[in-house]
Amino acid sequence: MSRTGDPTSADHKRIAVGKITRVHGTNGEVAVLVLSEVEGRFADRSTLFLDDGREVTVEKTRRDRGRLLVTFAGIADRNQAKAIQGKYLLIGDSELPELPEGHYWPFQLEGCEVLTESGRSLGTIREIMHTEANDVWAADADGVETLIPALRDVVVSVDVSARRVVVREIPGLTQP
Repeated sequence: MSRTGDPTSADHKRIAVGKITRVHGTNGEVAVLVLSEVEGRFADRSTLFLDDGREVTVEKTRRDRGRLLVTFAGIADRNQAKAIQGKYLLIGDSELPELPEGHYWPFQLEGCEVLTESGRSLGTIREIMHTEANDVWAADADGVETLIPALRDVVVSVDVSARRVVVREIPGLTQP
């Protein structure tokens, strides 16, 4: 029900689509861990942002032994590439693809108040955890954490514009 993302301002978010993991060779090429399912995200002339706010343009990409190697315009040697090693590659939220109904970006859910069907507050969502089975939303109310499995049987409704999530009363999960 959610996807990975990183906020950069109150109104607009920047979402991580890759991470520069290491330098490759001496001509400024870097290996990128791809965090996006969008084909063409790293196409030639694509514009991305580094997590320090700098804009970078993809000059060329190529696959090598299962990894993506990228050359950015203006990054011409190993030293310049080392300076961006470890940085995340981001896009603006306006570039995000539409998600299917019932799926949300983490930045849309974080900060939403969680209420039970009877109206009892479980706090606000502060973290989205990804597990093999399903996502888990961590809500916090005055230091008391409630872990909510993001399942249709548990989540009654999500209204991101109203910043509210309603969940079923489940013994042991939502009841003290």
